[in-house]
Amino acid sequence: MRHLPRTLLAVALAGTTLAAVAACSSGSGSAATAGSGSGAGGTYTFWDPYPQFDTDSNWGRTVTACGTAAGVTVKRTGMDTTDLGNKALLAAQQGNDPDIMLVDNPVVSTLVQAGILNKTSDLALDTTAIQKNVIGAGVVDGSAYVVPIGANTLALYYNKNVLKAAGVDPASIKDWASLTAALQKVKAAGKKGITFSAIGTEEGSFQFLPWFWGAGGDLTKLDDANAVAALTLWKSWVSQGLAPNDVLQNTQTTSWQEFATGDYAFGENGTWQLGNAAKAGFPYGVISIPGRNGGSAPAPTGGEFVTVPVQKDSSRYATDKKIVECLISARNLLATDTTLSYVAPTSAVQTQQVQANPALGPWVAAVAAARGRTSGGLGTKYPVISQQLWTAVQSALSGGQSPQAALGAAQQAVANHQG
Repeated sequence: MRHLPRTLLAVALAGTTLAAVAACSSGSGSAATAGSGSGAGGTYTFWDPYPQFDTDSNWGRTVTACGTAAGVTVKRTGMDTTDLGNKALLAAQQGNDPDIMLVDNPVVSTLVQAGILNKTSDLALDTTAIQKNVIGAGVVDGSAYVVPIGANTLALYYNKNVLKAAGVDPASIKDWASLTAALQKVKAAGKKGITFSAIGTEEGSFQFLPWFWGAGGDLTKLDDANAVAALTLWKSWVSQGLAPNDVLQNTQTTSWQEFATGDYAFGENGTWQLGNAAKAGFPYGVISIPGRNGGSAPAPTGGEFVTVPVQKDSSRYATDKKIVECLISARNLLATDTTLSYVAPTSAVQTQQVQANPALGPWVAAVAAARGRTSGGLGTKYPVISQQLWTAVQSALSGGQSPQAALGAAQQAVANHQG
């Protein structure tokens, strides 16, 4: 079964609900009734954001097998990511959290603030082999509350046929200037330049962040010169016809569909499109998103974390730990990350992945350079910042405001919200 891209969320704690905005198209399906966290008769409850995977899927069988190995039955419930976050907060109020939850990484800081999650150190879960930038979004005030099962991020897919016809060597693209020059050559050759998602949701912020960070932007200073340079780059591409006007409405899915027509030289998208890339009907390659002055721009990490909610009965933690350790074993990480189109969170398993599929090489490098959206102490401040960032992108690209004015308004709105 082909994995459908997960939802990436902006989250905010408001009472007992999570306000969430999709950043990747999630699998459709209604959630099953949540099981009780107290689980009797050797039954342990497990929630994940994969309603598209049933019990007989590779993922479903892995979860079941890890329960069997721990000597218990796992009752797994797959639900939409937004529903999972909301129900986690409600379950905590009612005292019936699931034993284990798999959650999207930006939601962790909100759940920690609500007092729902255990620290990995309290459970004696070893996270030393996990890449620090991958686990970063799950670290709050210096303590880890999660174990990643994998990561994904963004890079630039390119159409080899289009670049060849335009006389562009992808190896020549080292920075923004060389990328823009390549786009101009492609346009002159009668093809289209680059497509991406600038939609007014978390998805738009997710796609803008590599350019924002690649310019040296700081999410606490949305209106500084580096941020303005990044938004000016996107605006110039749209104004010159190097990127289509419909980036304002593009999700990552529709942006991919544009790239898949074969008319575009580049498409900004994620690891989860590798299966579709293989079916595109034209030869493709992948390069890292370049920084303004060279090097690989940091892209945001996407992916889910295994967490253990606080339980009334602490004797359950020993079995929880066994299940989690099974899920993150090297063998299961390799199998799971193949199923979920993830890059593994450890270098040892990444090496195995690339040996099995060399096409993952650029993605391993991209994940190594990536950073968490809520890292650096942003935590639950990130959703407000992100909303103002995507609002500024929309305003500038639509011509409503200049990049400087749009980002100035965004910074002011964040300051007003924070009081």
